[in-house]
Amino acid sequence: MKQKINILISLSAIVLIALCFMQYYLVTTTYNYKVAQFRTEVKERLSNITNDYSDIDSTIFHKKDFLYKELAENYLIDRNYRSQIKKQLLENHFRKQLTQKLQKEFDKEFPDHSIDFAIVLNKFVIYNNAKQADTLFAEKPFIENKMYGNLASLDDAFLIRNYVGTTSSNTEKSNYKLLTEDALYVSVKNWEIIILKRMALLLFFAFASIITLITIFIITLKALIKQKKISDVKTDFINNITHELKTPLTTLSVSTKILERKEVKENEIIYNQLLSTINRQNDRLQSLIDQVMSNSLGFEEIELQKEKIKANLFLTTLIDDFKLAYPNIEIKTDFKAETQLTLDKFHLTTAIINVLENAVKYGCTTIVVSTNLVNNQFSVSIEDDGIGIAKNKQSLLFDKFYRVEQGNLHTTKGLGLGLYYVDQIIKAHKGSINLISDLGKGTRFILSIPS
Repeated sequence: MKQKINILISLSAIVLIALCFMQYYLVTTTYNYKVAQFRTEVKERLSNITNDYSDIDSTIFHKKDFLYKELAENYLIDRNYRSQIKKQLLENHFRKQLTQKLQKEFDKEFPDHSIDFAIVLNKFVIYNNAKQADTLFAEKPFIENKMYGNLASLDDAFLIRNYVGTTSSNTEKSNYKLLTEDALYVSVKNWEIIILKRMALLLFFAFASIITLITIFIITLKALIKQKKISDVKTDFINNITHELKTPLTTLSVSTKILERKEVKENEIIYNQLLSTINRQNDRLQSLIDQVMSNSLGFEEIELQKEKIKANLFLTTLIDDFKLAYPNIEIKTDFKAETQLTLDKFHLTTAIINVLENAVKYGCTTIVVSTNLVNNQFSVSIEDDGIGIAKNKQSLLFDKFYRVEQGNLHTTKGLGLGLYYVDQIIKAHKGSINLISDLGKGTRFILSIPS
């Protein structure tokens, strides 16, 4: 049974992990799609206003075209001028002006977004005599090659478009074609938040479904473990009660058969002894049945017959009676509070006796009973020097039918109802129980009820 439950838990955990990975994959795929969709949207809208620099300002466009021609012709005159071309391209005097105009257009098109951009130079190629190519400049896009814009890095930017420009001259002094390539890169500030906002509903349902699955798994797992524990406890209880009932039933059966013998009927002494045995075993059976019936009630169902009593006198009488039944157990008392209580004398007596007997069952030789009164709470402390209770067992101690086991064996007889009954009686009196114990160091029960 235990192996089947472990396999079921393992398979459920694997399925849950697989579902989580699937959900993660779907969310990630959707996120990437939304990113691509957002970038396409930005590209389309920006392309409309950056089709050509002349659309922004024809005067600047002519200045730019004039600069390109000037640099090309200077190079054709003096080949050593090659080293100056890139520097002059990047330090053009209309750089600031064009940056401001483009930024103004971007802000107008995207009033709700903050956009940084950069136009970087990629190529500057001269075809001398319109045939032979002379590549003066050709590099991959770098932010260091920024001609215009306020973008500080290309790491988080994406390409909007490349601008390929051609200029030519066919005169007696020069015959060439000039090919240039610029690239516009854009970065939208906080674009991740924009994407997440667009995915808010999807993310909500994704996280809600995962949390729901995990919650259901945990609840199911707890219920399964609890059911298994209840099943084990019930099985143990059935085995235990069967064992407890077997002895008186066997004795009754044997005694009844002996009574049928003629010589026994004629012997009055033996006959009366057998009747006495039958009566005792009948009382024992009735006691077992009554114990199961009465201790099965919850504290809400217990009807208390309260009466006023003097606490110390009540405890002294109870302890004196207990000493008669267990003369070998030393009981010390330390009563610090004398008060009058209103409680059910019968039920509380049974509850305290159950705690004392429990101490005897688990190997104590000395019991210390003390009382205290704090904040209108009367407490009875019962401390023993028995074998103690392991920490992992203490939370189960007041469960119905639970008995502390040694290894896999229950070495102490009982139905597992004693401490459950104590807990229910104290709760019925609106009180509480505290337990302090360490394995091998004894146990201390503190029963507190309102005074």
